This record gives sequence, structure tokens and C-alpha cells, in this order.
Amino acid sequence: MTGAVRFLALLLLCAAYIQGPVTKIFDFQGALVEMSHFGLTPAPLFAVGVIGFELGATALILIGRWRWLAALALAGFTLAATFIAVRFWEMPAGQGRMMAMNGFFEHLGLIGGFILVALDDLAQTKETR
Repeated sequence: MTGAVRFLALLLLCAAYIQGPVTKIFDFQGALVEMSHFGLTPAPLFAVGVIGFELGATALILIGRWRWLAALALAGFTLAATFIAVRFWEMPAGQGRMMAMNGFFEHLGLIGGFILVALDDLAQTKETR
């Protein structure tokens, strides 16, 4: 895979982890409401932490520094956030539940992608030793 294609694939994998924090930065009040909605207090601390974490981990993945660690960190973060925010099994049957269920399993796909990125990076690091 060429370097440009690999970078584009990583950028696409990380797209939600760029869009989310940028949205939170431009609507910080909305970010505080979101944190409070999920019971994360103090909301300002969690909002700033999520923004910094997502942008920082994404940057590490894209520049290739500690890529494996950043990918595993985003995988763990995504797993935790999915169980906090996408609890489709608690929703009444209907379109909303179906959409939430789809989102839940899409998040599991992201987790799998990040695990593959980590494994690939570790394998490449091992080959260069």
C-alpha cells in the first residue's frame, strides 16, 4: 500500500475523532450538555479531556508516533463510550432503537479497525528492528 493511500485510510478511520472534538470546540456549551447528559461530571473537565484525548490520539496515529498505543487507546475509549452512549437494548422497539443498534455495531467495527492498526504498527516496528 502506498504511503498516501495508507495515510488516507488512517485519516478516514480517525474522521469521527476529528469531527467530534472540533464540533465540541465550536459548541462548547453543547459539549457540556452532552457530558452532563451521560452523567460525566465535572462536565468541563470531561469535555476538555475528551477533546484533547481524541485530537491527541488521532495526531499520533496520523504522524506514526506510538501509533499502536494511540490506536489501542482509541479502541478502548470507543468501547467505553459506546456502552455509555449507545445503549440500544434499553430503548423501545422502533426506528430509534434500530438506528442506535446500527451505530453500536458500527462502533464495534471502528474498534476492530483500531486493533488492526495497532497490530500492523507493532508488526512493522518488529520488522525494522
